[in-house]
Amino acid sequence: MVALNTAVVILNFNGFDFLNSFLPSVIKYSKNQADVIVIDNASTDQSCKFLSEQYSGQVQLITLDKNYGFAGGYNQGLKQIDHPYVLLLNSDVEVTEGYLHPLIHILESHQNIAAVQPKIRSYRSKDDFEHAGAAGGFIDFLGYPFCRGRIFDSAEKDTGQYNQSCEEVFWTTGACMLIRNTVFKDVGGFDSDFFAHMEEIDLCWRIHKQGYKMAYTAQSKVFHVGGGTLDIYSPFKLYLNFRNNLYLLLKNEKGLKLLWLLPVRLILDGVAALRFLLEGSFGFSWAVLKAHLSFYTSFFKMLKKRKHTKAHNLPTCVYTRSIVYDYFVKKIKRFSDLDAHSFSKTIV
Repeated sequence: MVALNTAVVILNFNGFDFLNSFLPSVIKYSKNQADVIVIDNASTDQSCKFLSEQYSGQVQLITLDKNYGFAGGYNQGLKQIDHPYVLLLNSDVEVTEGYLHPLIHILESHQNIAAVQPKIRSYRSKDDFEHAGAAGGFIDFLGYPFCRGRIFDSAEKDTGQYNQSCEEVFWTTGACMLIRNTVFKDVGGFDSDFFAHMEEIDLCWRIHKQGYKMAYTAQSKVFHVGGGTLDIYSPFKLYLNFRNNLYLLLKNEKGLKLLWLLPVRLILDGVAALRFLLEGSFGFSWAVLKAHLSFYTSFFKMLKKRKHTKAHNLPTCVYTRSIVYDYFVKKIKRFSDLDAHSFSKTIV
């Protein structure tokens, strides 16, 4: 029998150091509000032994038979979790006192909100927003995702400029996302073909199509190390980002728009690969090429997945300009400097 309505669920793969550093704060600040559960992706380090010996009775451990990746790992583990609300939390996140209540309050107060994220700041640079989520996720009309507080590689200092108590966003970060368990399962969970990166954007897009909204609140704050699974400069991470962004569009974007959008995106990706090559980053250039090859071989598989998503109730919070042009050509580095009238978003 479930004791509490909320479960804090941490996916772990060989993350002993992170668990040792950050699990105590999760347990301390989640006490009497949520059950803490760790899903282990077949770790080969001492993670499971550590949890069994040090946190028996405080943490529930779900062990998987192999490494299913971020997307598949959560899908497999959540099959065994029945809590109405689940907080998907990276193992390299330090939570703060009172972080959970504002998130729960928003889901309880707004039945049309399916998921909500807190303010994500950098663990290494405490005053700066962190890349994975910052103050909520958006997407431009060409399908490039970005965050309030972080555009591409430029992260802002948090000076209170995004201190909304509850505001609609396009996507909430998988680093720390409170989501309705039934909604997560009703839309099929994460797409395991993504393996990792942008799977939460795909999930949020599909949830939007069911008529729900995503939200961000600054009343909750956590600190994220980042790069705990893949280093930010990893060619494999770049490969996943380029490939999964194409997956995202093919699965979710309107059919007529895809006819011109995919060719444009493929050309822009080619420009990015050439730029990496000219800069001497052969590994990055090759990662983009591999991403395209993988996309081509998976094209019809991803195309079939469009049949399982509704074509109406399209999301708001889309930036109707090009974030790539604004960032690289106009040199706009701060979200607050973007044209506010170019967002189709609402305050909830």
